Amino acid sequence: MSEPAYRVVFRSPARRVIADQLPEAVAAAVLEFCAVPLSENPHRVGKALLGPLAGLHGARRSTYRIVYLIDDEHHVVDVVDIAHRGDIYRRR
Repeated sequence: MSEPAYRVVFRSPARRVIADQLPEAVAAAVLEFCAVPLSENPHRVGKALLGPLAGLHGARRSTYRIVYLIDDEHHVVDVVDIAHRGDIYRRR
């Protein structure tokens, strides 16, 4: 198996959500998503966001949205936040 194309890092708010707020099954799905599809091709698995979240990308897992920033120059995906898809846009 080859190296992932991008390195995935989690900001503190995203780490806290995974550890303390997500149901266990959703947390596992988020971590699996970040480990494989997101690290291999972050542009394909999510969509570019608009409005106050312009410049970020989002992907849905269950009823939660993962918001991330793609740094193509350094091949890093920075997971900024994770929240219920109805709440993520109000938090910004």
